[in-house]
Amino acid sequence: MMLIVLGNTEISLIEGISIAGANPELTKFTPPADVEYIFYGRPKVIDAVPVTPQGHPTPAIITKACYELAKFPITVVRAGTFLEPMLPHVHVSGSVGRDFRRFTALPNVDEIVERGRILGGELSKVVDEIVVGESTPGGTTTAQAILWALGYDSKTSSASPNNPQELKGRVIREGFDRIGIDFGDLSEKPVEALREFGDPTLACILGISLGFKGKVVLAGGTQMLAVSAILKALGEDLKRFMIATTRWVVEDRSATFEKTAEEIGVEYYVAKLDFSQSRFKGLRDYERGFVKEGVGAGGSVYLAEKTGVRVEEVFEKVEELYSKLYEG
Repeated sequence: MMLIVLGNTEISLIEGISIAGANPELTKFTPPADVEYIFYGRPKVIDAVPVTPQGHPTPAIITKACYELAKFPITVVRAGTFLEPMLPHVHVSGSVGRDFRRFTALPNVDEIVERGRILGGELSKVVDEIVVGESTPGGTTTAQAILWALGYDSKTSSASPNNPQELKGRVIREGFDRIGIDFGDLSEKPVEALREFGDPTLACILGISLGFKGKVVLAGGTQMLAVSAILKALGEDLKRFMIATTRWVVEDRSATFEKTAEEIGVEYYVAKLDFSQSRFKGLRDYERGFVKEGVGAGGSVYLAEKTGVRVEEVFEKVEELYSKLYEG
């Protein structure tokens, strides 16, 4: 079973921090639009498929391809978004993460984690493995803030080939200054780091991971390193957790995925997708560092491969879906 957890953070509204939308204001629509595209073929909250400012398609196109090929079930979870997805979903919270430069990001973190824990516990009664993806514009910045607060010298990835690390660092340091901490000062207070600098998605996935008793596949890129780091700090045995991501994240030299995963001690699966031979520039540009991951893309390939679907078939399906979007 796959879960896709939706969240928003006001951090995505900072100019230049996220390209998970054609402009910062449109990042408010991205999470519900992503999952609506998977189920309906077009979003309903906005009359446009989520794209980067350069027009590159949402990684939900990969998840949709795997969903149609492998026919695994998907449950949508609203952890805290500006807009409600217009499809059946599990409601955890409607509160978005606040701009941590000025405010505590998640004053309701305990409530979100507890509700996630309940959901994870109930899912344990029906399945023995869950794959948990996410859609959260700005989420790599909140994740990096948490990793720094916990003492990991980590650089998270970006949907852009020009990873705005200087901007991320400046934003994070402003947040640290707000509460008077330095790098690593919250290493023994992981939930406090989540409360001050996190987003609803990270809190909800943490809760689900704590409540679920079987294997948890954290389907995402460097954001899932933050979840793994918090789980480790809370004393969880990471043997039942694994990150599933794409090779574009692992090969991203502006980030530290492999190094940080090794420091945390979490295993990972890499989806070997290759769009270099695509007919479409928007997909070939994935090979230039655009988009990389999101909406559980790597985890969806993991699930598809478990059912016998080949990566080459996923690529062909993505091509088909892309042509429907952009060629009518």
